[in-house]
Amino acid sequence: MTLRSKGTRRIVVDGTTYRWRLRGRPTYSQGLAASPCTYAVEHAEYPGATLVVATGHAHPSNWVSARFAPVRPAHVAESIRMALAQGWQPITPGSPFLLNRAENFIPF
Repeated sequence: MTLRSKGTRRIVVDGTTYRWRLRGRPTYSQGLAASPCTYAVEHAEYPGATLVVATGHAHPSNWVSARFAPVRPAHVAESIRMALAQGWQPITPGSPFLLNRAENFIPF
């Protein structure tokens, strides 16, 4: 499954170009700040398995004014490196690779 190109941002990590996207509208659970914000990453030229990263923060567009932190490119690059170290193969087709960085997330 590939990301739609509208709304994606490009990032180069260790010489490889990726595209990443944060969902603009939160899911119902994210809107209530009951689950953490997530974003998706894929290889820019040869999309295969998508990386899904759960952050430790609420979605920026949550409905209950919960504290959030913006997703910065440095966080995305660090997550890509972590996922690659854990076995994510971005150009090999397959199921989404889940990277949980929400160990300290406390629901609102």
